Amino acid sequence: MATLGPDPRPHSQLASTSIQSNISGNNVPTNRGLERALEEGANSGFFNLSARKLKEFPGTASNFDLSDTVEADLSRNRLAEVPSEVCHLVALESLNLYHNCIKTIPDTIINLQSLTSLNLSRNQLCALPACLCGLPLRVLNASNNKLVCIPEAIGQLRSLMELDVSCNEITALPRHIGRLKALRELNVRRNLLCVLPEDLAELPLVKLDFSCNKVSTIPVSYRKMAQLQNLQLENNPLQSPPAQICMKGKVHIFKYLSIEACRSDKMPDSLYLPVMERLSLSRPNKKQDTDSGVGSDNGDKRLSATEPSDEDSLSLNVPMSHITEEEGLSKDDSSEHISTLTDYDEPLRIEEDTHWASEQTTHKSLESVDPQFTMRRKMEQLREELELMEQLRESIESRLKVALPEDLGSSLMDGVVLCHLANHIRPRSVASIHVPSSAVPKLSMAKCRRNVENFLDACRKMGVPEDKLCLPHHILEEKGMIKVSMTVQALVDETSTKQALFT
Repeated sequence: MATLGPDPRPHSQLASTSIQSNISGNNVPTNRGLERALEEGANSGFFNLSARKLKEFPGTASNFDLSDTVEADLSRNRLAEVPSEVCHLVALESLNLYHNCIKTIPDTIINLQSLTSLNLSRNQLCALPACLCGLPLRVLNASNNKLVCIPEAIGQLRSLMELDVSCNEITALPRHIGRLKALRELNVRRNLLCVLPEDLAELPLVKLDFSCNKVSTIPVSYRKMAQLQNLQLENNPLQSPPAQICMKGKVHIFKYLSIEACRSDKMPDSLYLPVMERLSLSRPNKKQDTDSGVGSDNGDKRLSATEPSDEDSLSLNVPMSHITEEEGLSKDDSSEHISTLTDYDEPLRIEEDTHWASEQTTHKSLESVDPQFTMRRKMEQLREELELMEQLRESIESRLKVALPEDLGSSLMDGVVLCHLANHIRPRSVASIHVPSSAVPKLSMAKCRRNVENFLDACRKMGVPEDKLCLPHHILEEKGMIKVSMTVQALVDETSTKQALFT
């Protein structure tokens, strides 16, 4: 008969037995969970081994058929390299290696010729191998590593749509990045970039993030990024565009870049270059007396004396008589030289008496020689357009006490804001307004047109002249925002004048 009492075994033996039983008890569910995950992966084509503190690929995986696996999640482990077993899963389409300790990527990863999504973020990579660029990747995330460069072979990823290399130590983007013709999103945030490549302007980017770098200039070619919707550029020492322009958003940045492009394309020196070459060819070939001061050097000086000092002025008002006196040219020689020059139909004329009419003729001739002469007018138009848009925004925001989106045209195209503005100036001037709701967040074109027409009718009733009224398509199609601005300004001025007379 058994008796109750203390266990005769020593206390140390009891402790060791208890520890062993606990260890074995903890291991059993872990192994079972791992095997269950592998079994599910063999059945479904997706295995999830995330957050299991794995230092290597589990050996028990050989007991399961994983050859048809299309998605693998090995994130939040302690892997020091990409497991070789994974590189033999040729049907794999998505591989997640987020938050491991991976320092290198084996060349055998080239076997994954079905891989379209690869997440290597938050590892310890110092470089991306060139063989990675031989995969049909659409999404590549290599953020939060120690990368110092991107391989030049990145241009081979013709199907790549998303590239994230943020939070690294990259100093320059590769020159072949412009070959990624399918790229939609590019994130290079928090790197050491100083220059943005011009080739990015040719990509169909929808989202571009180069914030927290050392970029001082945005290339003017970026104004051609018609599909760009999201631009992040904060925390850069930007000088062109200046910070006050960048704070206003993408629309103002692109306006500034357009103005800078016009300014750089103007290049006034190029206006004179063809003329100067033809003038030099038209010089007489007869031998000149060196004592008379009409040598080749003096001839060049005479031509340079006719160049304007101001880049915006194209008038030539240096009388020929002054040039003759300064350089010792005789009257006969000067008349002969003038007749030789006038044999050619030059837009740049040198006459003894320069008048305003001849100056205007020179302007027209130069404009016909080089169309870039009109660039200054285009720049002025862009500045006026920018100022009118700012006035339009300020007029609406100050009266309705709202903050309009960055893209002013799209926020006005449904006519809702304009109708509210008309009702604010004169209550009930627009009887009914079609507004979007949570069920129908976007109005149909018919309702938008009705709102716009109601707004224009209200403007007529409040005394806005017909010549200052915009047309419906100016608002609905965002093609005449200048006219819209003039209409709103006329509405505000008209009502202000009437209120002043009434008081």
